[in-house]
Amino acid sequence: MTVEVKGEWAPGTEAVVEAFAQNFSEYDEQGAALAVYKGGELLLSVYAGTRDRQGELPWQEDTCVNVFSAGKPLVAAVIMRLVEKQVLELDARVGDYWPEFASRGKESITVRQVLNHSSGLSAFHPRVKDPVIYDTASIEGLLAYETPWWEPGSKQGYSPFLYGWILATLARKALQAAGKTGGTDGASEANGYRELFQQEVAAPLGLTAYCGVPEHLHSKLADVAPLKKPLGSVGSASAGANSAALGQLMKADPRGVTNRAFTNPMTLMNSTNTSQWRNACIPAANCHTNAKSLARFYDALLHNRQWLGESVLQEFSGAASGTDAVAEAPKDAVLGVPLRFGLGFMLSRDVDDGRYGSLQGFGHPGAGGSLGYADPASGIGFGYVTARLGQSLLIDARAQRLIAALGKV
Repeated sequence: MTVEVKGEWAPGTEAVVEAFAQNFSEYDEQGAALAVYKGGELLLSVYAGTRDRQGELPWQEDTCVNVFSAGKPLVAAVIMRLVEKQVLELDARVGDYWPEFASRGKESITVRQVLNHSSGLSAFHPRVKDPVIYDTASIEGLLAYETPWWEPGSKQGYSPFLYGWILATLARKALQAAGKTGGTDGASEANGYRELFQQEVAAPLGLTAYCGVPEHLHSKLADVAPLKKPLGSVGSASAGANSAALGQLMKADPRGVTNRAFTNPMTLMNSTNTSQWRNACIPAANCHTNAKSLARFYDALLHNRQWLGESVLQEFSGAASGTDAVAEAPKDAVLGVPLRFGLGFMLSRDVDDGRYGSLQGFGHPGAGGSLGYADPASGIGFGYVTARLGQSLLIDARAQRLIAALGKV
């Protein structure tokens, strides 16, 4: 597919733009965007293709798309801000702010353990009916009733969906305890987090990003659909092996944590273009944003000390703990592959599908291919979004191509 790449780019970045174009001709990309900031300045912002499933509506620079788990760091950013304001403490128990949570084996779970995926709350145990995920009050009740899959803090296990609901509720409860916000019924609870995200993250940084997209903007969103060419045939060997490992874990134990984490309920897998999904507050999975905003967010982490202090950034990015990128990473109990986590971010590993720029980098991929990261070594803030979903578990081949080209600039 020959595609016209639109946007702007600085001299010397032509190879990155060419790599972006090659994703369309070689990987069957249909609509996507890439933005890169360096040292607080926009290095490039390019986009191409179409944003609807029929291939008729052109992608624009401000086109937003569901970035799935690439939005998890934006949830963590709300917690960052509350830690900076001393509304939350990382090693405090979640139950200190949310008393109903402190039951059924969850009494000792800390804020830090939720952020680094070691809380044991990776999935709901009981089967959850599809409509429940759209009801914030019901989700809060289920979280209070839930039990950990293992002793909190004893192992790492990725939490695809519960992570976001826990942190969103925690943020609201902490502010309520501090006498700074309210919200008692389901609608106001969901709106409370949406407003908090806009107040603490999106508005100060000038981001177009939503956890629950206003109805009047739905027609401007990109529709997501599977990538026609499986990336397993063009990606790295480790990427294909990782995806296979996840599938095997899901099939091996239909009632196990991995299967429950991704399919309980099935709405979490098959409703992402519906108005109900787009309206909802599912912070770990339904953030909608564009490439430029995602890159600007990571640039702000590196360079906007008025918004976020250095000590908080160091804590969340893993630098404060002295985490070694070449050290052996623990095998994640849910995904079945080695992973390194900071607080809300995946940390670089010395493999193609786990390297966020340099080995100092940190970021997060989203299901299907979208990716954001910060690289302290180069001063880069990176955002790539796509509407055509591959099956790589971590950084897919399209993003790897872009990262490799950027490394030569």
